[in-house]
Amino acid sequence: MSAVLSERIVEEHAAAASGLPSSVVSAERRTRALEILRTSGLPTARDDNWKYANLRALEKNSFRSLATESRRKVAPSDLPPAIAGYARYVFVDGAFAPELSAAAAHAGVTVKAVASSGAQSGNAASDRSGSASAGAGLRSGAPSVVGTAADAGAAARGDERFALLNEAFAVDGAVVHAPKGADCAACVEILFVATEAAQSAASYPRLELQVEANARVGLIERHVSVGNDANFVNGVVQVNIAAGAQVDHYRLQQSGAHATWFDTLTATVEKDARYCMQFVSVGALSARTTSRVQLVGPGAEAAVHVVSLADGQQVHDGFALIEHVAANTKSETTLRGIAAGRARVAFNSKVVVREHAKGTDSKQSLRGLLAGTQAEIDVRPQLEIYTDDVRCNHGATAGKLDDNMLFYLLSRGIEKDIALQLLKWAFLEDVVSRIAVPELRKHIEQVLAGQMKETAALKELL
Repeated sequence: MSAVLSERIVEEHAAAASGLPSSVVSAERRTRALEILRTSGLPTARDDNWKYANLRALEKNSFRSLATESRRKVAPSDLPPAIAGYARYVFVDGAFAPELSAAAAHAGVTVKAVASSGAQSGNAASDRSGSASAGAGLRSGAPSVVGTAADAGAAARGDERFALLNEAFAVDGAVVHAPKGADCAACVEILFVATEAAQSAASYPRLELQVEANARVGLIERHVSVGNDANFVNGVVQVNIAAGAQVDHYRLQQSGAHATWFDTLTATVEKDARYCMQFVSVGALSARTTSRVQLVGPGAEAAVHVVSLADGQQVHDGFALIEHVAANTKSETTLRGIAAGRARVAFNSKVVVREHAKGTDSKQSLRGLLAGTQAEIDVRPQLEIYTDDVRCNHGATAGKLDDNMLFYLLSRGIEKDIALQLLKWAFLEDVVSRIAVPELRKHIEQVLAGQMKETAALKELL
């Protein structure tokens, strides 16, 4: 399958090459990405970190980007409610949509749409369009998974090969930049909207976050479908956090019921900086997220919290790699996943402690809940330690609801249906309650409630 797909990718790229903007990704970089894909192919179920992902839909998908003039019209009423205090920037099928975006003043933080030209930057002084000239960031070379020989080797091994596909076909991207000392805890929302059927075209979201020293940033990243629920979305996110900075990154994957949604996230965290990423996955028929976080400065911290809720025949798969490169770094990885119906939830968490990373403190907690007789949970924590003087622990559980807890609720007169929903809710709230934006947390709780088909009585608690 991989070789056939690789050839088709090359053919579709050749047909679309003239319409792919060099301001987003240069022709040389696109060519290099294609060459790696041609020789290495896309991942398959034979790749250890991809054996749980559902890759079958790719056989019927188109990989070409949608031409700007062909994009479906999206109305503001089609979009989820905006979060108060957050500037919203909307990208439709990978391209910036200024008519749907609304900038706001936020401590000098800027948002740039890479493919735009001759417009002004979306910042404290911007107009409603929030568009920007194609300056640094994505245009100048990031996020690129083929920038160095080491990066090319990692991409060729499989975990980041879908980022190469984005590199080859992307038509636009967002660059969020926070200057030194900026305080923007409630800041920017980037909303990616997919509208086109997967058999016609693909969507390639690109997002880069650049945070300078001692800044504080809150970023919301959402993925939704409008007009068609069978999209193919393949995104790339790169996060660079300088010394002493703090980032809260909230990610919500709510693609259409028949969509295929893949993304690749890479992050580097410098000295005494902190990166907290909270990812909620409820949409798509097949979803896969690949994350790689490197703690490269002493005292750096990272927290990856994931909620995955799948029903029917959904497959949600995730791989998170956290590398402790410097001394006295700290990381925490948490998963709470529920699989109902015939769904599958899989999550592979790997922590690597390099030889110079003495004083590392790492925790992994992966828990899956089976809510269907044909459902499947696969959780796998891993540790690779190349030094001593570390404190690392991990735990993983997968099973059904606690019969004793269910009996306790039933014995107090609570109906069985409500009791089951309450137990599921408590299981997920272990992670959801950490979301520090009240309006976003309530929105996510409502999405989860709808996904779990909760009773009206329980929804009243929200």
